[in-house]
Amino acid sequence: MPTPYGSRGGMAFSADELRVLRRALALALHPAPLPADEVRECLRLAESVDEAIHEAGRLRAFLLADLARYRVALPGSATGYLELLQDALAAGYRPLPDDLVSLRSLRSMPLAAALLARCQGIAERSVRARLARTTSYATAAPAPAAPAPRTRLTALPGGLSADAKPSRPAKPAPREPAPADTPAHGRPVPTPAEAFPPRKRPTPPGERREAS
Repeated sequence: MPTPYGSRGGMAFSADELRVLRRALALALHPAPLPADEVRECLRLAESVDEAIHEAGRLRAFLLADLARYRVALPGSATGYLELLQDALAAGYRPLPDDLVSLRSLRSMPLAAALLARCQGIAERSVRARLARTTSYATAAPAPAAPAPRTRLTALPGGLSADAKPSRPAKPAPREPAPADTPAHGRPVPTPAEAFPPRKRPTPPGERREAS
């Protein structure tokens, strides 16, 4: 089984495990059918690597916890703190602001001065990487579209001016009804007898013969 060695989190393989690993890498480049026993060896190696990675993560957590305890105990724990910090940096640790403050207080020690320069370089690269990501995101994000300008309202012909107050239209004066006996144009109104004169009654045929 591959095992992590030391506090740096490295991984060591046995001779048999290296043979299986090389075989697996060769199959990844040039796929070919495998005998059943070689398939089982590859599966066992994969399980062992997973266990070793889990163990490396657990050891790294212990390392960082020890580093924090030694940092709190400074300056009396300076030697142990500097050694643990070297191991943590080798395992990919990014120094905290507290580490930079502690190293500045120990810069009289050659190892502390060297680690301070190294940690400052890591911190500067981390800041530049964050700024680059922020800039690239801002460049990729589309700028918000400006609102369309409002159309200026102009007065319509015959409309009211800006300082004129609207007024209600005046109601027309009521028209007085014309007298019943006076027509609209000054002519006298005819009576019913004049408008509808009585018709003459027709003479019976016998009376017309006697008259003749």
